[in-house]
Amino acid sequence: MTAEDVVSVLALLRQAEVDVWVGGGWGVDALIGEQTRDHRDLDLMHRQEHEGAVLAVLHTAGFVETLNWRPVRFVVTAPDGREIDLHPLVFADDGSALQASPEPGRPFTYPPSCFETGTVRGTLVPCLSAEQQVSFHQGYEPSERDRHDMAELRRVFGIATHF
Repeated sequence: MTAEDVVSVLALLRQAEVDVWVGGGWGVDALIGEQTRDHRDLDLMHRQEHEGAVLAVLHTAGFVETLNWRPVRFVVTAPDGREIDLHPLVFADDGSALQASPEPGRPFTYPPSCFETGTVRGTLVPCLSAEQQVSFHQGYEPSERDRHDMAELRRVFGIATHF
C-alpha cells in the first residue's frame, strides 16, 4: 500500500462523507508526517453506521471482502493485492468510541482525544494519536514492523512504549 494509494482511498471516502481514521503503520507515519517504512495494508477505523457507505466506495474502487471477523474487523482486498483492514467503531455522545474485541465484554476503547490529524504526502488525514497507537501495541508479541513503529513514536514524540 503506497502513500498515493492511501491519499486516493481517503479522498474517495471523504467524497462519500464517511468518517474514517488511519491507524496501524500508516497511522504512525501520518503522525510523523513522513513514510518511515513499507506498508502491506492500510488500517482504517470507521463509524459502524457508515459501514455500508464505506463498503460501497471501496467496492466501486475494486476492493472485495476477503476476511470477515465482524464485529471486530474485516478486510477488503484489491485485485492487485492491496489490503484495507477495517475496524468498526461505535461512538458515544461524548466523542469516545468502542470497538468489539475477540474477548467478549472487553472492547477496545477510544477516548475522544485519540482522534487527531496527520499528513500523508502533504495531505491532511484523520488518524489515531500516538498514545492510542501505543495502547494498541500491547498484550502480544510484537513483529519487526511493530518494533519499528514504536521506535519511531519514541524518537519523534518521546513517548514511552513497552517494547
